[in-house]
Amino acid sequence: MDLNAVRTFVAVADAGQFQKAAIDLSLTQQAVSKRVAALERELDVRLLTRTPRGAELTIDGQAFLAHARSLLQAEERARASVRPGSRALRVDVIGRRASLAGLLRDFHRARPEIALDVVTLPGAEEAIAALRDGTIDATFRAVTMPGQKIPDGIEVSPVHDEPLHLFTGPAHPFAGAAAVAPAQLAGHRIWMPGNVPGTEWTAYYEAMAAEFGLTIEATGPNFGVEALIDTIAASSTLATFLGAQTPLVWPAGYEMRLIPLRDPTPVYPHSLLWHADNPHPALTALREHLTSVHHDLPAGETWAPAWARRGA
Repeated sequence: MDLNAVRTFVAVADAGQFQKAAIDLSLTQQAVSKRVAALERELDVRLLTRTPRGAELTIDGQAFLAHARSLLQAEERARASVRPGSRALRVDVIGRRASLAGLLRDFHRARPEIALDVVTLPGAEEAIAALRDGTIDATFRAVTMPGQKIPDGIEVSPVHDEPLHLFTGPAHPFAGAAAVAPAQLAGHRIWMPGNVPGTEWTAYYEAMAAEFGLTIEATGPNFGVEALIDTIAASSTLATFLGAQTPLVWPAGYEMRLIPLRDPTPVYPHSLLWHADNPHPALTALREHLTSVHHDLPAGETWAPAWARRGA
């Protein structure tokens, strides 16, 4: 259905005259008549009747008018949904419980007037493709993993080098340690069922395992954070790695341990990626917010894979 014809019909119905509607629409009276006639042919009914005083709605015109207004309102909502400054800023994070999701929550608290749409894509390759085709406006990723090249037009800004902690239950041999060196974990079971082959976080932990002689197990189905906490809480041998700012809550009595890694401190390098031609005004606001956030650097030496772009 031609929405211009629908808009013309509504204008005539509101004005009560073809001539007045033509003036309101900046059209000729002949053009207004042609649009209404085309709409009547499409619907196969008469919508308006000419009278000495102008134009009156027929019974069918009265029935159609409310629906015509709804069509025009739907058109405006559709346009507004993609209008710069009106559409929600779509941002990809690795996980809604990851630390970067927390940074987005802080941004939302600081700028509640900016609508956010938070999505989770499988890996950096999918996220970069989504940036290029405009499906998302920004993504948080570790770049660049081996074999990956950032395409032309994609901008990258480091935002946070997040220190890693060892996460154990109360019966683990390192449960009472104030800190642990990565090399001390050789021979211990590090369980990370969420590590998916081909993703940048799996590439990171593979590089970490090679650097410090670790064995990282990705066996078994990934039932989520709650199941991981349950399993590690009950185990004297399993541990995993978590970012220092990863928000977690576990049941009372679990007595879980988050133990800093030192000498060196492995840091996960988070960067913000976006398309250079993206016009969304809220993207600038997000970047400025992330730049203003201060992160204390861990004391002593840090480590990240040679391929990872490092934050400041």
